[in-house]
Amino acid sequence: MDQNFRPLEGIRVVEMSHMIMGPSCGMFLGMLGAEVVKVEPPEGDKTRNLTGMGRPFFPLFNRGKKSVQLDLKSDDGRRALDALLATADVFVENFRDASLSKMGADLDELRSRHPRLIVASHKGF
Repeated sequence: MDQNFRPLEGIRVVEMSHMIMGPSCGMFLGMLGAEVVKVEPPEGDKTRNLTGMGRPFFPLFNRGKKSVQLDLKSDDGRRALDALLATADVFVENFRDASLSKMGADLDELRSRHPRLIVASHKGF
């Protein structure tokens, strides 16, 4: 890929995802010039601890991203996520809707609070 081809330069992506589907979306958006901020829980993305054939997943699909750890079980963590999303153009996620709601990222509420935010949901369930 031509390193100068960056059509998404200036676009901010907030990614809350794990395994392959969501992280690969963020990776490709980053390769096209977007700034990608990966949100991880305090213990880190579970994909970081895979072994065997899964061991390369985290470094492969999360290269070039910024990362922030937020405790979305706390009010402070949820407020931090909301503040981060207020600066974003795109939100990438790949969790069950019920899981997202528990983490303070209910999709209907996000669309209401951030109407210009593009939401890319990857559901492999």
